[in-house]
Amino acid sequence: MLVSASKMLKDARAGQYAVGQFNINNLEWTKAILTTAQENNSPVILGVSEGAAKYMGGYKTIVGMVKGMIEDLNITVPVAIHLDHGSYEGALKAMEAGFTSVMFDGSHYPIEENIKKTKEIIELAHSKGISVEAEVGSIGGEEDGVVGTGEIADPQECKAIAELGVDMLAAGIGNIHGKYPENWQGLNFDALEKIKAATGEMPLVLHGGTGIPEDMIKKAISLGVAKINVNTEKQLAFAQATRKYFEEGKDLQGKGFDPRKILAPGYEAIKKTVKEKMELFGSINKA
Repeated sequence: MLVSASKMLKDARAGQYAVGQFNINNLEWTKAILTTAQENNSPVILGVSEGAAKYMGGYKTIVGMVKGMIEDLNITVPVAIHLDHGSYEGALKAMEAGFTSVMFDGSHYPIEENIKKTKEIIELAHSKGISVEAEVGSIGGEEDGVVGTGEIADPQECKAIAELGVDMLAAGIGNIHGKYPENWQGLNFDALEKIKAATGEMPLVLHGGTGIPEDMIKKAISLGVAKINVNTEKQLAFAQATRKYFEEGKDLQGKGFDPRKILAPGYEAIKKTVKEKMELFGSINKA
């Protein structure tokens, strides 16, 4: 069931759990995430970066693939197709193609311009029943060409964005994309508490969900985080399973060279990773 992310995140915020945004990169990843969500009766958000969209053939191709899978695989849990770290132009194209949710990342603009552009995206998106995620501060690290400095979000700037009517807010609290370095200081919960106080019931978003300790994840959820993004962990699991397949020489056995056989271990690794995250986030049986 293809929906916007608005209701699922409001429900998650009220119910003290989080919905996972699991980024997709190809057909196998999409199928693995959708079937795992269905098997565990969990709402799910399929994240698509602009780079991944280009790689997979474009926004319309992705919407067609997801819609087809939802129908053919009889997926009945709530599913949102969400543009991740979208530019202004990217958000417009994704909405036109049929995405049900978009992130406009205006964090690299001065706050006044971030507010102006975010407001424009919200007005257009809401007229189409599409949910919107905004960003304040900066998510550290690099993901698919999007580089952040890791700036801690200003609670008053978060409040200004929230008052525009945005559906969810990504606020930098020391989280980063990719692998966390050994000297990482952890999430800044003092900042998160101030942001929560400033934004009220606004569902908050935690980017960089790979590698954050379980106790920090649970504390973040208790402080208003209702959406957690996971991408790197799936990439690592997929790569490890695929590498093992080749190292064991299975591609040289019988018809082991068939791409369906080559990609099968990675598919199963994605399913395992997604289920573990759904258990941690508390979204199982919340569809």
